[in-house]
Amino acid sequence: MLWFTKQRRELPASERDLIAPAELPVALDDRLFVQHLAALQVSLEASGGIEACLERLDAKQRLFAELLGKGRWAGVTLSDTERLLGTVFTARRRLYPLLAAAGEEWLRQALQTLLEGPGEVRGRMERFAAELVVAARDVPEDARHAAKARRAAFDFAAETLHFLDPVRYPLMSRWVWDPATRSGALREFVRERDAAGSAMLDASPETFEGARVWLKARIAEQGVFRDVHFWIDLMLAQAYVTYLRSVAEGNLGGDFGRGAQPGEQLRKLLGIDCFDGRTRVKKSVSGERS
Repeated sequence: MLWFTKQRRELPASERDLIAPAELPVALDDRLFVQHLAALQVSLEASGGIEACLERLDAKQRLFAELLGKGRWAGVTLSDTERLLGTVFTARRRLYPLLAAAGEEWLRQALQTLLEGPGEVRGRMERFAAELVVAARDVPEDARHAAKARRAAFDFAAETLHFLDPVRYPLMSRWVWDPATRSGALREFVRERDAAGSAMLDASPETFEGARVWLKARIAEQGVFRDVHFWIDLMLAQAYVTYLRSVAEGNLGGDFGRGAQPGEQLRKLLGIDCFDGRTRVKKSVSGERS
């Protein structure tokens, strides 16, 4: 691509962040993919099927583009951010008080750095999370709450990048893969899940992209070539919901929905439970914050 050599100014992050897929140190299993695909079809059958969820993911993507795309972060408000948080399940109940304490000026500068600033992708995500806790000052009550806030902020950063440009950025939320806990959706595509090899997966963007390339190839084998980036999100969510139900049935937190059906839990995990139809975000989302 000759334009790389012709361009003299520093490229914005959205153009620099060309993530090369890593060769995974552990093999993902085709048969597990087929099992999760079958479970996905069953899970969503009662709620409009996969197509309805794809429409909701598209609506979520358009919401992020509407509020943050093409430099719109420069005018983003706390009210806008509250709408976005309503679509990020792991952050929706925890993050707003910190953002409110940090203030809109900090938020705009932090989003600019996350989306367009210098440095590699993972570092910008971690910086956003760490600096929010500092900017919010006394809102985290103690070190434990601060750690939870950092994790929530990291997930918000991950989803912001992904849903602003779902083709360029894989979904890098902790529920997709978290080396600290050796848990996440990617583990559910490994046949020998408890083998030492699964612990070798790191959380680099290249690892997430390597897994995404593998999933894309499996999805193409099913004859699917449209909205593949969102099909991948659905497959990851289905795998993680299956895992949660297998280890914690009856003990799932109230936020995730005790007694909820897998399809409901999948939509909640992806943050698309808050959409009514293709475009509207339910007003009740903000009321979930505690």
